[in-house]
Amino acid sequence: MKESRDGVRSDRLLKTPSGNSGPLVLDEDHFKGDFSFDALFGNLVNGLLSPYQDEETDLSEGHSIGANDALANGNLRIPSDAAKSAQGLSSPLFPEVDALLSLFQDSCRKLIDLRKNIDGRLNNLKKEVSVQDSKHRKTLSELEKGVDSLFDSFARLDSRISSVGQTAAKIGDHLQSADAQRETASQTMELIKYLMEFNSSPGDLMELSPLFSDDSRVAEAASIAQKLRAFAEEDIGRQGISAPSAAGNVTASRGLEVAVANLQEYCNELENRLLARFDTASQRRELSTMSECAKILSQFNRGTSAMQHYVATRPMFIDLEVMNADTRLVLGDQGSQASPTNVARGLSSLYKEITDTVRKEAATIRAVFPSPNDVMSILVQRVLEQRVTTLLDKLLVKPSLVNLPPIEEGGLLLYLRMLAVAYEKTQELARDLRAVGCGDLDVEGLTESLFTAHKDEYIEHEQASLRQLYQAKMEELRAESQQSSESSGTIGRSKGAAIAASHQQISVTVVTEFVRWNEEAISRCTLFSSLPASVAANIKAVFTCLLDQVSQYATDGLERARDSLTEAAALRERFVLGTNISRRVAAAAASAAEAAAAAGESSFRSFMVAVQRSSSSVAIVQQYFSNSISRLLLPVDGAHASSCEEMATAMSRAEGAAYKGLQQCIETVMAEVERLLSAEQKATDYRSPDDGIAPDHRPTTACTRVVAYLSRVLESAFTALEGLNKQAFLTELGNRLHKGLLNHWQKFTFNPSGGLRLKRDITEFGEFVRSFNAPSVDEKFELLGIMANVFIVAPESLSTLFEGTPSIRKDAQRFIQLREDYKSAKLASRFSSLWPSSS
Repeated sequence: MKESRDGVRSDRLLKTPSGNSGPLVLDEDHFKGDFSFDALFGNLVNGLLSPYQDEETDLSEGHSIGANDALANGNLRIPSDAAKSAQGLSSPLFPEVDALLSLFQDSCRKLIDLRKNIDGRLNNLKKEVSVQDSKHRKTLSELEKGVDSLFDSFARLDSRISSVGQTAAKIGDHLQSADAQRETASQTMELIKYLMEFNSSPGDLMELSPLFSDDSRVAEAASIAQKLRAFAEEDIGRQGISAPSAAGNVTASRGLEVAVANLQEYCNELENRLLARFDTASQRRELSTMSECAKILSQFNRGTSAMQHYVATRPMFIDLEVMNADTRLVLGDQGSQASPTNVARGLSSLYKEITDTVRKEAATIRAVFPSPNDVMSILVQRVLEQRVTTLLDKLLVKPSLVNLPPIEEGGLLLYLRMLAVAYEKTQELARDLRAVGCGDLDVEGLTESLFTAHKDEYIEHEQASLRQLYQAKMEELRAESQQSSESSGTIGRSKGAAIAASHQQISVTVVTEFVRWNEEAISRCTLFSSLPASVAANIKAVFTCLLDQVSQYATDGLERARDSLTEAAALRERFVLGTNISRRVAAAAASAAEAAAAAGESSFRSFMVAVQRSSSSVAIVQQYFSNSISRLLLPVDGAHASSCEEMATAMSRAEGAAYKGLQQCIETVMAEVERLLSAEQKATDYRSPDDGIAPDHRPTTACTRVVAYLSRVLESAFTALEGLNKQAFLTELGNRLHKGLLNHWQKFTFNPSGGLRLKRDITEFGEFVRSFNAPSVDEKFELLGIMANVFIVAPESLSTLFEGTPSIRKDAQRFIQLREDYKSAKLASRFSSLWPSSS
């Protein structure tokens, strides 16, 4: 492809005859465009060397010489072996040397001539370009001078135009000022003429210009009358300030006073006439006429009279039937007691109707009055101060704190609920009216002012209501208890008292009701105030009422349960008999003691239920405080901590009653334990005869009865008590049981078989008290088991029995004295040296 392109280019660059038959032709066109020296040289020599090239091509084909070994410029590369084989050929090594030399010389001359020719042409072109460049520079210089001159002309023209414009503006200002002065003078002359008409005589309005009686020009007449009145009043004011210096001034002042009076009378008449026209147009719903009258009336006291007149003539303010319908809608029929739910429903309907009415009026006001916001402000204010206030006065009658309304008629709670419903619904009305539009009126502040009288004493009414509810609830519970007592009149006194006490038992449901009352009161506190300090103060006062109620209720319930414990204790004391009694009397006393024990056990359970419910009541109050009260008190410094202290103080009364009752419960249990031990324990239980019969390893009957009683009666204690209270109670009971058993066993004498049975009783008691989870009590009963060994071992082994436990040596001395062989074995003298304290 390259060779073919070079061939085409060579044909374009150089044209020669075949062989050497013609002269070489060269011109500058041959050197234009894509010039190739190799192509030029190849075209020069190819015509002379082509026969040799064909031979060499055949030779190269015989010697596998590639076509690429031949060059386009006529040179040929031959391998060395091919050259050697070609030495024998007849063709010369440099063929056509002379012809080529001649051709090269001729080409060189042609090229030199061509170069000279081109150099000459270039010199001529340079001269022509230099001449043209000189002419161009001269032309540009002349153009620059012309442009500078033109710019100067434009600057002078602009300056002249600016000067002429300023002069024209000054002339225009003078003309405008002169025209304004002329217009002012013309208007002043007109005003003076009209002023003279009003200055004719007092009360004479018949001789006025037609302008002031033409209904089609009433707007212009109103404007002129206002200007005249303002001018006359200003002049009279000036004359009143400065003392008159001449009689003319006095006369002028008097004359303007007449004019002022006539103008005032005319303005009043005109205003009344416009208002009458406005009313007529309002009745016909001619908004264009109403708008025209309103615009004219806006020149009189800024249109206040028209605004107030329009608002005052609305049907909802003058129609008594509308007001009566409002009352019926909210309060229901006359003579029936309204409920908060019905009132809320009625207020929602009424306030929606009011909002819709105001929205319709707003559309008319915007189409009629030039200052619709001012009219809306007056309308909304009238709605709240008249229509809403009238209804609230009938709905909310503030009760006296001295003579409270009866609880059967709703009490103070009904008033507070009505107040909350009315306040909430009226606030919603205020927001709706604000959305409709009420100008610059502070509708929220105005709404708040409607309830100021009620909110000032709100917290006192709330506290009084909670106290009233509590008293009513207590009376209801007492009535139920009295009824239950009467129904159980045929039952024995102790059993009837226990039943009555059970009916007066603390109820978690009642405490939950207290919390519900308080929660409702808290919601009203947050409704009536948005300031954190005020909210916190009211909430603290209301929550204190709950603390007092729960504390009083729990304390009274615990005291009633304690009373039953006290009565049961009195029954026990009544049937404590001496030793010298008949069998019949003893049997009757035992039967009565059993009844007293049953009453004590029932009272114990009742008190434990009271304690459990008191704990549940306190937990309910604490949970309520954490969930609802705490977050409302935290924003105010000290409020939360103060309420926590009050809660602890209030609950301490109930805790004191519970502590005293638990002590009585221990006394009741121990009294029954002592009774059972005295009644069931036989002397032979611990001193069985040595008759060869195998000893009885079962617990004694007294032990079995006592453990069964404790298991039965303490079941309620395990359920009712929890935490530290449970641990303290069981520990104290365990200590008392340990002491009581020690005192009880001091009454008996023990032989070895009896010692084994005592050890079995101690083991039974120890296994039972282990359920107390009181380590100190467990330790005491373990030591009791060790001391019981003094009845089992031989006398000579007693000295080594307590070497590892010296702490029980004193109790052990007392136990040793209970051995059957204490005197016969002379144990007192034996241990006098070992335990000096025994002597």
